[in-house]
Amino acid sequence: MSTTAELLKGAAELFPDEVVTQAHVRHLDLPAGAGRFALITLDNGLDHTKPTTFGPQSLANLNTAIDQVQAEAANGDIVGVGVTGKPFIFAVGADLKGVELLKEHSDALAIGKGGHDVFKRLSALAVPTFAYYNGAAMGGGVEVGLHCSYRTVSKAIPAFSLPEVFLGLVPGWGGCTILPNLIGAERAVSVIIENSLSQNKQLKGAQVFELGIADAIFEGADFLEQSLVWTASVLKGEIAVERPAIDRGEAWDQAVAKGRFVADSKVHGAAPAAYRALDIIEASKDGDLQKGFDAEDQALADLIMGGELRSGIYAFNLVQKRGKRPAGAPDKSLARPVTKVGVVGAGLMASQLALLFLRRLEVPVVLTDIDQERIDKGVGYVHAEIEKLLGKGRINQDKANRLKALVTGVLDKAEGFADADFVIEAVFEEMSVKQKVFAEVEAVAPAHAILATNTSSLSVSEMASQLKHPERVVGFHFFNPVAVLPLLEIVRGEKTDDASLATAFGVAKKLKKTAVLTKDAPAFVVNRILTRFMGEIQNVIDEGTPVATAEKAIEPLGLPMSPLVLLELVGPAIGLHVSETLNRAFPERFKVSENLAAVVKAGKRGFYVYDSGKPELDPEVAALLKQGDTVLTEEQVRDRVLDAVAQEIGLMLEEGVVAEAQDIDLCLITGAGWPFHLGGITPYLDREGVSQRVNGKPFLAPGVASVPA
Repeated sequence: MSTTAELLKGAAELFPDEVVTQAHVRHLDLPAGAGRFALITLDNGLDHTKPTTFGPQSLANLNTAIDQVQAEAANGDIVGVGVTGKPFIFAVGADLKGVELLKEHSDALAIGKGGHDVFKRLSALAVPTFAYYNGAAMGGGVEVGLHCSYRTVSKAIPAFSLPEVFLGLVPGWGGCTILPNLIGAERAVSVIIENSLSQNKQLKGAQVFELGIADAIFEGADFLEQSLVWTASVLKGEIAVERPAIDRGEAWDQAVAKGRFVADSKVHGAAPAAYRALDIIEASKDGDLQKGFDAEDQALADLIMGGELRSGIYAFNLVQKRGKRPAGAPDKSLARPVTKVGVVGAGLMASQLALLFLRRLEVPVVLTDIDQERIDKGVGYVHAEIEKLLGKGRINQDKANRLKALVTGVLDKAEGFADADFVIEAVFEEMSVKQKVFAEVEAVAPAHAILATNTSSLSVSEMASQLKHPERVVGFHFFNPVAVLPLLEIVRGEKTDDASLATAFGVAKKLKKTAVLTKDAPAFVVNRILTRFMGEIQNVIDEGTPVATAEKAIEPLGLPMSPLVLLELVGPAIGLHVSETLNRAFPERFKVSENLAAVVKAGKRGFYVYDSGKPELDPEVAALLKQGDTVLTEEQVRDRVLDAVAQEIGLMLEEGVVAEAQDIDLCLITGAGWPFHLGGITPYLDREGVSQRVNGKPFLAPGVASVPA
């Protein structure tokens, strides 16, 4: 048997570029004469923007620190041991860069076992141990604290989670086993499964305390001092920490069953991580921790060597890295300052845009429209949303007053836009209307002003073609709801110059959006792929496959919603409009469904009614449908849809719509909510052999979103 030190040394050799976390031991005398205490601080020597992680060398350093305090505890030199983090960060878990490099199941097993062997030593010390969650704590950071006897948490913590299932892993250093035995299975399932599968929802300090994960909570300003005073009281017997009894009967089984229901509704069995985590929670019911740890090791190793985790890490890196450094963006030094924004239109989309620009840029924003009533309604919407933020305590009264004063509306574009640096239009999706608007804006806006269009599918170049200065027109396509979806497709027209494009990217960054540069091609990225995807579903329905079969066929992808529910969200009329735009461009691949046209003509908001609370085919829509007699199985439907999507992505890359397949995935994750465990879409198409079948080659090189060869 290898020792923990040997295990970690071997793992560290596989990962030479680890950002190493030190485990500094210092000694102090606890308040009120409670005795000498050893405090371990986890710190990678970098500021809070580079959170502390656990790679193999970092675990080895913690192991060495525990060697020291173990000897001191055995000799009676100390009365307790604490673990805390550097300012603002406790620790955020395993270093995923190291996980990506693993090629062998045995190496993956060593990582799981190494973490357990080190953390377990904290609970085996001869003195009580304390975790002081002083800042952000995730994954292995949360778990190192779970192995301690007691925990305190700072009220100021912005993020605390076990996000592993979100990425395609399980909390494998004690999370699946200790947490349910600490706070009960129901609460543990909520933290490990529900929060992870709800776009990686984070807990705040108060929730960590309420759930019973922490035994005490203190203000951020003097958190460590207060934690040490509390520690002294616990060690002196003045405070007895009481934890509720854990229900190991039916409640435990019901919690696991509920977790399976949540997993089914979110990923439909398409990603294994949630189910593996639930199996471990289920097996931890008898409180046998070591049995649980062994199961965690096995699950971690299996998942590390599986495609979903590699896709999850790939997706995570896209959002965290590529999303912050957009491919093809011009030098940011070319960007011009934006001190005033104009919005043409005052409808719902325009009002959402006005609110976003106002909140993020905090500069004057002026709306215009065709009559005063619409303008007043648009400004009123922005004011009402600011009031909501005030009511929720997100901003104070002073800020609310300031923001409200910055937003105005005028009928006269000359008055509104004479000193605007950036004007965006959000008017009716018709080329002639948009060209007319831009001609009017160009006549009154300053020569340097950017003219941006929020079009979802029309040609930016054509829109700019009649202007004196087409070089300052740029596509700036947001996704609905604007406040929720991070993607911003920035479209370069044929004549758009670098300064205008750089300004657009600069604004996108201030808006905190994930910007992706796209060529001026029909429907750009997301709408083109979704329209091909939805179009193929519509085709099989039109040909004769029942609606329910067509919808169910896509469930294994684990998408956030079914295609026809998505159509309802987008609006059938918009869906039809985009398919007509694409049909004009690529008639051989994009059909215009007569059934969809009939649904739009009948004024229907979608295919479903929700009388029973669940979606059921609207009888009036069913009566409108004209279907052929070709009935496909779910598998045949899925193959057809995936083949169509793979073909379309292949063509888009050939056309240079975006720089690389990675940008397609980034767009689908941030603009359409496609799951991390798919890696967007191209890793999934590669993994399922669809890319090879359709295009004769995979989209991504081996090891990019898969286990390295």
